[in-house]
Amino acid sequence: MIRSMPRMLLLAVAPALLAGCSLFSSAPQPADLVKFTPSAELHVAWRASVGDGKDYVFQPAVVGESVFAAGADGYVARFEQGKRLWRVNTKSRLTAGVGSDGNLALVVNETGQVIALDAETGEERWRANAGVEVLAPPAIGGGVVVLRASDHRLIGLEAENGQQRWLYQRSTPPLALRSHAGVFIVDEVALVGFPGGKIVAVSLENGGNLWELNVTRPRGATELERVADVAGTPVIGRSEVCAVTYQGRAACFDVSNGNALWARDFSSHVGMDRDARFAVIVDERDSIQALDVYNGATTWRQDALPRRRLSRPLIVGDYVVAGDGEGYVHAFNREDGVFAARARADSSAIAADPRIWADGFVVQSRDGKIVAYEVRR
Repeated sequence: MIRSMPRMLLLAVAPALLAGCSLFSSAPQPADLVKFTPSAELHVAWRASVGDGKDYVFQPAVVGESVFAAGADGYVARFEQGKRLWRVNTKSRLTAGVGSDGNLALVVNETGQVIALDAETGEERWRANAGVEVLAPPAIGGGVVVLRASDHRLIGLEAENGQQRWLYQRSTPPLALRSHAGVFIVDEVALVGFPGGKIVAVSLENGGNLWELNVTRPRGATELERVADVAGTPVIGRSEVCAVTYQGRAACFDVSNGNALWARDFSSHVGMDRDARFAVIVDERDSIQALDVYNGATTWRQDALPRRRLSRPLIVGDYVVAGDGEGYVHAFNREDGVFAARARADSSAIAADPRIWADGFVVQSRDGKIVAYEVRR
């Protein structure tokens, strides 16, 4: 029997859920919010607005105290402690942003142009025509801008002028999730999760495949059943890389030898986070689980938010936070998963990943509201 695709994805991405097919479904009603006695406060440090995301998911970028954000209408802005330092109209409809290393702020428009702005002033540095649809924020490191196209090609551009340095492509399954998951850069390497359940390490220097790991293997009688894409970006520990797939597994690997430390059957379409003790995953039923990062055993599970279309989780100190489809932000105790605090950032969904900011975190809603929170006891 074919598994039903998670309705959350129909709301979280641009019209087609799967590359190569169209699905239509009415979203189920989210569960009512449970009552609890708060043990912490989600204190609003500042609020700002940047513009509606329309049919796309816009991730903010955080560098130090600065937050870079963009909206579909073409505006890009930099905020610091709530003060807008600059706001630029790129005069084009954007599909992805923002990526930043503190020197450049990068976005991509509907025609496949990469637009690089000076992070300090907002002045345009260069434009480069990549010629592909990009839904994920550009990544930048080691003098290279890495784009992940919606067809899962990787394109490496020179950060100085936008000239193409390399192209990485591989065969992918006939069906794949339409995802805004990006690229993680560490130590001159770009780490990417691909359809078919693979994590691949690509050289920033030349785009060569350094190694790859199988988080899961597609299984099932039909192509729909065999969709097993890595959800979100892989997460890195001291010497481990972890990831979770849709209709597959969650797993952690020792990057020194490629051996699996543990693997568990799992299905997620938003991804995971980890720290030195826990790997935290939101599954396809909007259940949040904390697994022991060394052996994969479940430490706690929070099942009180079904059908609320949770975002990717984020570990913030002693708490785990996630946004939902009605604009609420939920905080849970990291040790046991008990509700600790709740606040409403906006009336529109928080589909973008929450990002660590200063001593707290920042979220961006679909309508373009930026809210920076501190978790206070």
